[in-house]
Amino acid sequence: MERLLREAGLQARVAHIYRANPHLHRFYNQHPNRIRRRHARRRDQIWVGDITYVRVGRQWRFLAVVLDQCSRRVLAWAVRRTRDARLTRAVLDAAVRRRQPPGGLIFHSDRGSEYAADRFRDRLRALGIRQSATRVGRPGDNAHVESFFHSLRAELLHGACFTTDPQLRRALRRYVCYYNHNRRHSALQYQSPVAYESLAA
Repeated sequence: MERLLREAGLQARVAHIYRANPHLHRFYNQHPNRIRRRHARRRDQIWVGDITYVRVGRQWRFLAVVLDQCSRRVLAWAVRRTRDARLTRAVLDAAVRRRQPPGGLIFHSDRGSEYAADRFRDRLRALGIRQSATRVGRPGDNAHVESFFHSLRAELLHGACFTTDPQLRRALRRYVCYYNHNRRHSALQYQSPVAYESLAA
């Protein structure tokens, strides 16, 4: 077809058709961006979460994290072969077990299906946690966790070669410990997340 069009001096045009999905819009409107222009002043007011990918051998693994927005502390993380709501819920549950957050907590993420799934939303609701989501086309709405992923890639993953899952998990465990206890942040008055939390408590 391409050859015949070219020989005939014709050029194809592709029409991009947008079909509104009112059900999708109603779903997203249930979870507005509750942290827009808002920053947590103490721990366990706002948690942020996201997922990234890491290569192990010739395959991909998915890393999910939950951070405290106030201190940037990594509260929980998990690596799995599949990217779904089971992964995000497992990390959320681990963070809740570790912190036992008080009422009023907001959990913020992007609009990925792993966070929009009933399995995840029902868990937030059962825990009394309010869900917040980034605005469409605004990745900067989740800047804190994006900043963590940038540091992780620059300081650990770039140039590294992982051949097994245990090898990756050991490296992540060491990095998260370093990040929480030793890595200083300009936004935290050049303190580590753990040190910042101890002073802000």
